[in-house]
Amino acid sequence: MNASPTRSGLFSSTLESAAGWRVDRLTAPSRLFGANGLRTGPDGRVYIAQVTGSQISALDLGSGELDAVSPKGSDIVAPDDVAFADDGTLFATEVMDGRVSALENGRARVLRDDLPSANGITVHRGRLFVGECREGGRLFELDPGTGAARLLLEDVPSPNAMEFGPDGLLYFPVMGANEIWRIDPDQAGPITVEKVAGDLGVPDAVKFDAQGQIVSTQVASGQVLRIDPRSGAQTALATLTPGLDNLTFADGRLLVSNFTGEITEILDGGHRTLLPGGLNWPLDLAVGADGGLYVADGTYFYRLTPEGALQTVGMLFSPGYPGFLRGLTPSGADEFTVTTSGGQVARYRPAAAETEYLADGFDQLYGVSLAPDGAAVVAELGTGRVLSVRAGEVTELASELADPVGVSVDADGAVLVTESGAGRVVRLGDGGAEPVLEGLVCPQGIVESHGRLYVVDAGSKAVIEFDPGSGTRHTIAAGLPLGAPAGVTPKPLLGMPPFSGPQGPFAGIAAGPDRTLFVSADGDGSVLALRPTDR
Repeated sequence: MNASPTRSGLFSSTLESAAGWRVDRLTAPSRLFGANGLRTGPDGRVYIAQVTGSQISALDLGSGELDAVSPKGSDIVAPDDVAFADDGTLFATEVMDGRVSALENGRARVLRDDLPSANGITVHRGRLFVGECREGGRLFELDPGTGAARLLLEDVPSPNAMEFGPDGLLYFPVMGANEIWRIDPDQAGPITVEKVAGDLGVPDAVKFDAQGQIVSTQVASGQVLRIDPRSGAQTALATLTPGLDNLTFADGRLLVSNFTGEITEILDGGHRTLLPGGLNWPLDLAVGADGGLYVADGTYFYRLTPEGALQTVGMLFSPGYPGFLRGLTPSGADEFTVTTSGGQVARYRPAAAETEYLADGFDQLYGVSLAPDGAAVVAELGTGRVLSVRAGEVTELASELADPVGVSVDADGAVLVTESGAGRVVRLGDGGAEPVLEGLVCPQGIVESHGRLYVVDAGSKAVIEFDPGSGTRHTIAAGLPLGAPAGVTPKPLLGMPPFSGPQGPFAGIAAGPDRTLFVSADGDGSVLALRPTDR
């Protein structure tokens, strides 16, 4: 095999290709798996919470070095925001698990595990405050030692990253109202709310600059706003890509985060990228009707340009976006049939900014393929079923499968499914599920191309080619950055309704007309191309 080394964060591997194939990188590995909460720590480093990466990293602004202070697989799961106590204890909200944890001397302890969508967090004069980013969200003061809770406010439409102002009041963005509110947590009797600013770009974080002005990121518009807390007057400091999540001040410098993992410094009249954005996972792939390669990355939907740039086609806060995207297959000009982590099957038309939902209420949908009659065939991991879906009509094709993930309908209309829990590929027929390819570790993505079946085996970090006619199989690429690094067992991400349901890895595969295979290297956040060299 030919080999070329690569390294990204914890993931270290050597890309290997069999004779007759070569492996090319189409996108660079991601340095961060998303970037959410930002907070400058007592050591001067910038701490970055990464929900999809399930880790917290610390960035040294001087050297550019990134250190995973709570790596994937550790006890803090899907951290969304962080704050520090005076003694250096790091507090983190775990939005997918509804938890708040404290990290002290490298060891984590859970303060609360009953706060759905726990998100915004701050420490003020030794007191800890937390909010739930959901419809009907609540704000609490927690005892930093015991986790005992005092309810401050309830029925808030998605409060997010909060901070105390110089006036001693607690300020927080309210995404569902598109406003910023403030309260006095020490007010006697029922706490009253005061609106500070409205008609924004969907604010999701607030902090205060040295002049006592609010600085707030806007997730939908991509703006960074300075807001006068007395008058509500707004000034745009920068307009960036939508998907901004949080901000921090470090040594007088203003930094903002983006869902893509990009960290940007806001300058006087401009901005510069400190860490480039990239893919969070990625998940499924598809070659569209226009010949372009499309990438489902959950919060974002991209088209990959020939130069390797990720061109945003849609994102979570775009009009008509179907939700957290996972499975993907083309179904017409500017149309894709998709599955979402929220349990929906839909037809998504990004240029028209519209989604037609075919069915809803499923348990952890993954791969999708189209039958010859146009029905969507989907894998439902949560129930072990494979389903045929048309608008208003759902037919069960198989049940009691072991964690079905990938689906492919071959040229003859047969449905092929990867059973990630059984390490095999099965064909569905009248007699049930017939094994086609066995002895795999954790098969996920599957595609048929030119009479061959190609399977991404995330467990062995390889792509397998299978000839159904002769029954022969061989590995065409190995050492791929798929799944978690060696020795790491990721903990499940339970979901954040309504933004997403349970999230999990899915290394998809797609085939181009020239036999090129495209693979989601979710282990390091890149897209790979496997190209035959004998053409």
